[in-house]
Amino acid sequence: MRFLFRFRVGVGVAGSGLAMLLAACASAPAPRSALPPAPSSVRAVDAQHDLLAKVLAAQFALQNDDLATAAQGYAAAAELSDDPAVAEVATQLALSRQDWALAQRSLVRWRALTPAAPGVEQAQAWIALGEGRGDEALAVLQRLASRDDEQGWRLVAQMLMNAPDKIAAAVLLARLVPGTRAELNEGTAVAVSQLAFRLGDASLARRLADAAVKRFHGEDAYAWSAQLAVAGREVVRARTIYAEALRRHADSRRLRTGYAALLGQDGDNAAAAAVLAVGKQDQTSYAARAAYAARADDKTLMSALYRELEAAKGQRDGERLYLLGQLAEMLDRPAAALGWYRAIGDDDERYFDAQLRSAIVLDGSARGDAAVATLHRLLAQSQGDPDRQRNVRLLEADMLGKRGRAAEALAVYAQALQASPDDTRVLYARALYRINQGEVAAGEADLRRIVELQPDNAEALNALGYTIADHAKGDSERQHEALALIRRALELKPDEPAIIDSLGWVQYRLGDLEASLRDLRRAYAKQADPDIAAHLGEVLWVKGEQAEARKVWDEARRKHADNKALLETIERLTR
Repeated sequence: MRFLFRFRVGVGVAGSGLAMLLAACASAPAPRSALPPAPSSVRAVDAQHDLLAKVLAAQFALQNDDLATAAQGYAAAAELSDDPAVAEVATQLALSRQDWALAQRSLVRWRALTPAAPGVEQAQAWIALGEGRGDEALAVLQRLASRDDEQGWRLVAQMLMNAPDKIAAAVLLARLVPGTRAELNEGTAVAVSQLAFRLGDASLARRLADAAVKRFHGEDAYAWSAQLAVAGREVVRARTIYAEALRRHADSRRLRTGYAALLGQDGDNAAAAAVLAVGKQDQTSYAARAAYAARADDKTLMSALYRELEAAKGQRDGERLYLLGQLAEMLDRPAAALGWYRAIGDDDERYFDAQLRSAIVLDGSARGDAAVATLHRLLAQSQGDPDRQRNVRLLEADMLGKRGRAAEALAVYAQALQASPDDTRVLYARALYRINQGEVAAGEADLRRIVELQPDNAEALNALGYTIADHAKGDSERQHEALALIRRALELKPDEPAIIDSLGWVQYRLGDLEASLRDLRRAYAKQADPDIAAHLGEVLWVKGEQAEARKVWDEARRKHADNKALLETIERLTR
């Protein structure tokens, strides 16, 4: 059994173009704070012609979320007022209600007061589309999209995004783009492609993105085009787009980050780290490179990064020192790691985490007493901080468990749960420990409690499914329960190698060797984990493909010579 452990790397790709288009639009109902003020000069009039009373009544209705009454009230007020803002709000409220007749009535007044306002044409197109008059809507939108400024496309985008019939809106956009007379700049071209994608027309989105790349060769166009390819699961195409983009924009941090994320998701973590190593570096790129190198378990990449960070000029803050410590740990340099961690001052936000890591390094260096002393000091220092208290206790329990002091480890878990009952992190850690100790029923009970508390906890669902699959041999009903749990976890995290591995393993237990092999190969391609290697090798061996099984095991054993699951599998099948 193992923890689901992976580094996450943020990705920045083109996706803001459509948001920028929509941001400045005159849209669906105006915010309440933006509603026009009531008339400042009033005189005694009858109720039918009392503008102030009608505006106030409409505002009260809006504050009470009674949009129907508010729309009717503003429509009545618009007929009495010479303020175009009143007519505009009346039109917008009616549009939000999809009350096309009322919207048309308010629009007539709005157009009479400000005939040149672009929002008037937007509303006209909106009503026409709502009433099924697509040709009329198209003609109006063409006038808006052909304006010399970007406001026209902003209004077009917002109107289509808010249209009740998204299919009709997508069809309208497909007809609109070829007939637009105005030349789009790169940002608008990308935004229109994003609009097509949001409306469900992936084919149009791709054509527009391809055209933008061909015409502008800009970062925005390349990044969005690659993102579309990823969305369409066209990984090879996405890689080709990023590679071409970086030939033209070698210094683009955004493109490099996006390309690295794609490579990492495809299991090529070493290549992801190499992509980020080019160009100007900062703390974010250094941390991402370390994460990818760690996932690839590539000591060469780690060593190169470590040397680069050691030689880097400038002040070493807590974040940099902490990263150096982590790299030193991964490179099996405990003394250096302790030095970096201890250099972080107690006033630095990284101090607590650095002390936790120091305890781990001490414990791994056979200095268990010093490690426990460090943890007890942190426990005293973190009084009043339940999260830190829990983390210290989790680490202490883990250390005690590794030394075979099971009763003490379980006592520490109990202390943590006494301080914070139903803490799912503690329950998860105790469950894994209990299962490793052979207390499968107790561990399973902890995992079921987590799922009860958090039905969408993918890690707990996977761990529970894997545990059942691994320990309920020959019990078809339990194996199918395990399969359902793991599939639910995979729905929540479809690209997680550990969950894909569990799916392959339960299918092996159910006797579906072909499906098992397919999923285990996919998991191993994403992450060359020794536990996954053990499973993949076993299925290959059982299928009679012993040569390939030995190749997988040997590859994993070169990097993970002491992995218990791997060694036990090899011994059990080859003796």
